[in-house]
Amino acid sequence: MALYTNNGMIEILMVEDNPADIRLTKEAFKDAKMLNNLHVVNNGEDAMAFLRKHGNYVNTSRPDLILLDLNLPKKDGREVLAEIKKDPDLKRIPVVILTTSDDEKDVLKAYNLHVNAYIKKPVDLEQFMRIVEAVEEFWLSVVKLPPK
Repeated sequence: MALYTNNGMIEILMVEDNPADIRLTKEAFKDAKMLNNLHVVNNGEDAMAFLRKHGNYVNTSRPDLILLDLNLPKKDGREVLAEIKKDPDLKRIPVVILTTSDDEKDVLKAYNLHVNAYIKKPVDLEQFMRIVEAVEEFWLSVVKLPPK
């Protein structure tokens, strides 16, 4: 079963500053069962500019799903999550935290800020690929995403 948005593509925003994680995620989504368009920004300020279509991101598509790291330059993922979930125009976009932190304080804070899922990045390459594939399968095949 394939899921498509109005333009036939699932739009995904990845907010990540680690080049290796970006490369692995791109590779996993390239082999995905669905058409997807993976956008990547490297810091929290660019994430909010992308979502609000400011500056260099005026012509971007609204994402159907956000993959958000917690430890980011300029504005960390916790701040980005709080802003997204407080914004009436953005709060329905599902946000999945994908981070190295398994600190209970981070997990609790993320869920208190209404994150949709919290996933600790595995250090093993094969496990990382499986996690990204599971995210793709669940969020883009099983779940009905909200309309834009």
